[in-house]
Amino acid sequence: MTGTESDSIDLAVVGGDGIGPEVCHSAIAVLERALDGVAALFVRHLAGGAGTFLETGLALPDDTLAACRQADAILHGAAGLPDVLFADGTEAGQDFSMKIRARLDLYANVRPIYLYPGVKTPLADQKPGAIDFVIVRENTEGLYAARGGGNLLGNEVATDTMVLTRTGTARITEMAAKICLQRNGAPADGKRRVTIVDKANVLRSYAFFRQVADEVLAKYPEIEVEHIIVDAMTVHMLNRPGHFDVVVCENLLGDILSDLGAAMVGGLGVAPSGEMSTTHGYFQGSHGSAPDIAGKGIANPTATILSAAMMLDWLAQKKPNPNLAAAAGRIRAAVEDVLAAGTCLTPDLGGDASSDQFTDAIIGRL
Repeated sequence: MTGTESDSIDLAVVGGDGIGPEVCHSAIAVLERALDGVAALFVRHLAGGAGTFLETGLALPDDTLAACRQADAILHGAAGLPDVLFADGTEAGQDFSMKIRARLDLYANVRPIYLYPGVKTPLADQKPGAIDFVIVRENTEGLYAARGGGNLLGNEVATDTMVLTRTGTARITEMAAKICLQRNGAPADGKRRVTIVDKANVLRSYAFFRQVADEVLAKYPEIEVEHIIVDAMTVHMLNRPGHFDVVVCENLLGDILSDLGAAMVGGLGVAPSGEMSTTHGYFQGSHGSAPDIAGKGIANPTATILSAAMMLDWLAQKKPNPNLAAAAGRIRAAVEDVLAAGTCLTPDLGGDASSDQFTDAIIGRL
């Protein structure tokens, strides 16, 4: 690739566990083809979960954390193996994601939910583009802030504590508002809308989340604001998915709703995600490590490839190089073309193509 030093980007690549290295390999191949006028350095690092924990005793070695901190962005495959556990029964591999979020203050987890042509949805009568919303999940607080700090009293009582702060809630809501203003509104009616999801009718912590979010969104009169209790939200997402534009919620609720959203648009294999702060960005598919298919060459790399496109969009806001955003758009267009054609799909999407064949088809479109 060509490019000046100021155009260059340094990317930390953390393959992780299971299919993680495989989908990262596909995403890098697509990135190398799509980037034009940008010198990109891909540096692979040891980390990402259970395998590293078994080898080193750490899911996130200090030198890998330092490299991720210095990189322009981080591309990750997947972390965790269900049978590699800490003494408390939690997955050792998940420590990588949890720690890097905390250490780099990756407070915003952004998960687009979009129905591509050629991808089957379990929802009847939903056409491509009719489901198009973004879940903005607070990523450093909530119930997950208790990881490693909960209490286990003998073998009788276990407690974890919900943590919500004004600063954390305000900044994730600001992120949701900014994303909303960049979009074209909900598919059903074109309205720019932020839906606050919580359990404010029962828990004081969620009532506080709603109060702070309302205060922030009051500064954006052009955005319609609504509140939906989380259990009702699972019903509304299925019954009227086109109503939603941007959804903002606490960490645990966002984790659950984003997986439901992915199922609505074809599964976790086509669901990208980006985790970001004001200075760092970390991008990975929404799926797990899928150890049952690791090494078989049939993993669907779509989510990681689309996450790589998100990464380029994020980098384009920080580096004065129009080629970054252009490459992101080309990647999404190529993915859409291949999915719409339906002739080269991985098994989870109803086809019989290998990961490499699917990747080559996208590169061919580029």
